[in-house]
Amino acid sequence: MHENEIGKLLVDSALKVHRILGPGLLESVYDVALAHELRTRGCSVQRQVAFPIVYEGLVFDEGFRADLVINSLVVVELKSVEKNLPVHAKQVLTYLRLSNLRPGFLLNFGMPYLRDGIERIVNGLTDKPLAS
Repeated sequence: MHENEIGKLLVDSALKVHRILGPGLLESVYDVALAHELRTRGCSVQRQVAFPIVYEGLVFDEGFRADLVINSLVVVELKSVEKNLPVHAKQVLTYLRLSNLRPGFLLNFGMPYLRDGIERIVNGLTDKPLAS
């Protein structure tokens, strides 16, 4: 399954979970429910995946834990807060850089409408405008 197909499946699954459970529960509830929903749709899902970091040639196992990794391709960070903050997207981008993965999603289940809490973040995109 291609990364973009996984992204569409992820968003559809997250919307279903949010519609059924509603906003404001603990992140761990959405974590387990979303993982279950994705598995029923044929995805391989790992929860709380530890990624080591390398710093000056040393490997530290305490790098970070991704909430979900889908098909070993897509990193998902779950939140259940009042609103997304810029630091949340930066966190996902850092996870992507450290894991050498390209696409990631920030899903904030604390929002009244999940569509307002979905951010797709891609590792390796530049902020430069496209040439005309």
